[in-house]
Amino acid sequence: MTYSYFCPCPRGLEAALAEEITEIGQGSSTLKVHNQVPGGVHCSGSLSDSYRLNLHSRIASRVLLRMGQRGYTNENDIYDLTLEQPWEEWFGLGHTIRVDLTAIKSPLKSLEFTTLKIKDAVCDRFRDLYQERPSVNTRTPDMRIVGFLDAHNYTIYLDTSGEALFKRGWRQETGDAPLRENLAAGLLRVSGWTPGTILFDPMCGSGTILVEAAQILAGIPPGANRVFGFEKFLGFKAAEWQAIKAEVKPNALPRTPTLFGSDISGDMIVMTRNNLRNAGIQFDVPLKQIEAQEIKPPSGIPGIMLTNPPYGERIGVRGDSSQPADELTTSFYHAFSTTLKQRFPGWKVFLFTADLSVPKLLRLKEARKTPFFNGALECRLFRFDMVAGFNRRPEATPKSS
Repeated sequence: MTYSYFCPCPRGLEAALAEEITEIGQGSSTLKVHNQVPGGVHCSGSLSDSYRLNLHSRIASRVLLRMGQRGYTNENDIYDLTLEQPWEEWFGLGHTIRVDLTAIKSPLKSLEFTTLKIKDAVCDRFRDLYQERPSVNTRTPDMRIVGFLDAHNYTIYLDTSGEALFKRGWRQETGDAPLRENLAAGLLRVSGWTPGTILFDPMCGSGTILVEAAQILAGIPPGANRVFGFEKFLGFKAAEWQAIKAEVKPNALPRTPTLFGSDISGDMIVMTRNNLRNAGIQFDVPLKQIEAQEIKPPSGIPGIMLTNPPYGERIGVRGDSSQPADELTTSFYHAFSTTLKQRFPGWKVFLFTADLSVPKLLRLKEARKTPFFNGALECRLFRFDMVAGFNRRPEATPKSS
């Protein structure tokens, strides 16, 4: 049987996710990519394809199984469509449930009331059949039911993932506002990094970018060490799940390092080492405690620098706390820019940031800027192609007298 799926992802990564699903589909004759929409990708396949997607997708936030879709005018229409779905074929009275609802341009006045109507419909379906209803557990539910409303249509999904897919299971510690794992994986893909290419994160924080790259290099699927919602489905096919996991073949470990990281904070370096170990990485990822302005290329071969620069207090961890934050940031970027221009010719430098003035602060002209959203926060991935000599923005180039 063929099912319809929707895989949400961080906004800006839809094309990268579609490309990734196509690659995952090479191991399946039934998984097909359909259309991209803001915030995700529609695809279809067998039930075991949802197992495959959950195990292998680094970019998707979840894998949602579509139960039904219809136009609506009021909350009763939403209740009716939800009540029609054969929930009892997927889970039983002993399973706990949670309902989440998102909406874009919906005319309905109260999403809270509509969420309650969806929950009532699911429970009423069971009450009509068995004179009992499943319990609600908003913290650790067995089953997550997800509704989506646009201006005209209502779609109801059953979540096959359980916990969000960016929760890989390896992260024991985080720094301030860590980059989500699926966003880091998407940035790696968009940057064009591939295993074997030199990768350097000079402001690695808790190491999210490095851990994602290291798992890709090692051939460790992102879902290798976690459990999923589909494992509690009544129709769960344990043998098929074991067969899909058995298809995974680890890559040969690299003999010489190609991944490198550094950070101003020694605590962050320790955190990164711990996260790499928890993620099953058994090869050397050299890490160094150093200010980003002082870095040197970790390899004689130019590569890709990909980093999520901190701002404010993190930049000034060992700086002069008496300076205003904006002055500190300006002086940091000026010094970092000099380092890039003088020491990193031939490198492609990618900075992911919510500060859209970074190119101006660096006094560099970006080769490309790609818009993303980190949650609701608008960000950019700026690419700078470092060449020998000046790479300045035109207005920053000294004028001849």
